[in-house]
Amino acid sequence: MTKKTPKLIRWVRLDNAAKIYPAARKRNWSNIYRQSVTLREEVDKTVLASALEMNVKRFPTIAARLRKGLFWFYLQQVDAAPEIRDEYSYPLVYMSKAEMRKCAFRVIVYKKRIAVEFFHSLTDGNGAMVFLKNLVAEYLEQKYGISIPYENGILDRREEPREEEMEDCFPKNAGPVPASRRDTDAWHMYGTPQKDGFLHMTCFCLSVADALDVAHRYNATLTVFMTAVMMMALLRLQNEMVPQIKQQKPVKVLIPINLRHLFPARTLRNFAMYTIPEADPRLGEYTLEEIIEIIRHKMGAEFTAKHMRSVIATNVNDEKNPLVRLIPLPLKNLVMKAIFNSVGEKKACLTLSNIGRIEVPAVMQPYIERFDFVLGVQAAAPYNCGMLSYGDTVYLSFIRNIEEPALERHFFEVLHALGLPVTVESNRNER
Repeated sequence: MTKKTPKLIRWVRLDNAAKIYPAARKRNWSNIYRQSVTLREEVDKTVLASALEMNVKRFPTIAARLRKGLFWFYLQQVDAAPEIRDEYSYPLVYMSKAEMRKCAFRVIVYKKRIAVEFFHSLTDGNGAMVFLKNLVAEYLEQKYGISIPYENGILDRREEPREEEMEDCFPKNAGPVPASRRDTDAWHMYGTPQKDGFLHMTCFCLSVADALDVAHRYNATLTVFMTAVMMMALLRLQNEMVPQIKQQKPVKVLIPINLRHLFPARTLRNFAMYTIPEADPRLGEYTLEEIIEIIRHKMGAEFTAKHMRSVIATNVNDEKNPLVRLIPLPLKNLVMKAIFNSVGEKKACLTLSNIGRIEVPAVMQPYIERFDFVLGVQAAAPYNCGMLSYGDTVYLSFIRNIEEPALERHFFEVLHALGLPVTVESNRNER
């Protein structure tokens, strides 16, 4: 009897945006984020395990492990679905190098909630949501025998992965002139470190209709409006923590931009850039209207194909440099880590990432209560914020690794002053 030839497991080079994340990792920071769905009934882990097996085969660049080559890291598809875990006492527990070598994502269940945590080299928020939606779709089909159409990000899990889904879209969209990396440093919050590693998560839940009504009064989109509220809260917090105006620094929020809105692309890998609006308190006090104008003009000037091509070119040119290509990986990591530490998160107080309105086929809606998106804290700052909307609710998830909830307090006060009702949920450490 002849033995069957084992099926080759796919591998791919890291996309241009993904290369920085393995190099920038720290002992207590692994740059992972979470997307989750809460169902209306308790999760059947046996059925979910079967659904996950199907998803792993369909999304080889997301269901992957991180491997080390001579000159670059690369991704290799896992040969089997990872074991489904029970929830930890808090989200986004540190992902070690050893864990990433086995599987760079986790699937975690808590009662009615299915959460997936991704190392950022695997995919961006858009690709992660496609993975999660299809995991849920496969679960619902197997659990309840329903048929779900291929729309709103639901794909045929039984077909072979498409080449365009696995494409690194950065090189072909790089422009002829690179952009400058020069920028001012932002103010960074500080507080009492949480000694046991616990991460505090606070979710602000608002009515979509109410939030849009107020945003439209200021002629702003929901992203622009919420970013302005965040910047106003940060300005007030800095005034509280740094009373001397001359000692204050610019308040800046990093806003990721999904490049699929600018360039034709169906990739499920990283394909996002960012813009960083700022308000310098040394120039005087700001009204919410002024902050909204700053953000709107900044996004209007930079959210263009020409500008983003120049930003992409800056990163792609570094990768194409013959000297960089030939440097062994350990030295390359040191250089990339130094660049990240000097140029990366120092340029913003935090990230506010809005992955937008989540839509699923109508047949799935009766089974789903909500979605959530949680970023990990930054390497050099204690906060981050993820945002999405589902149904008639906006969900903003703050996460922090310090004890004091000062930013959340100021954020709530700004919303309250605008007359916006808000429900606040927290996983506050009760130990």
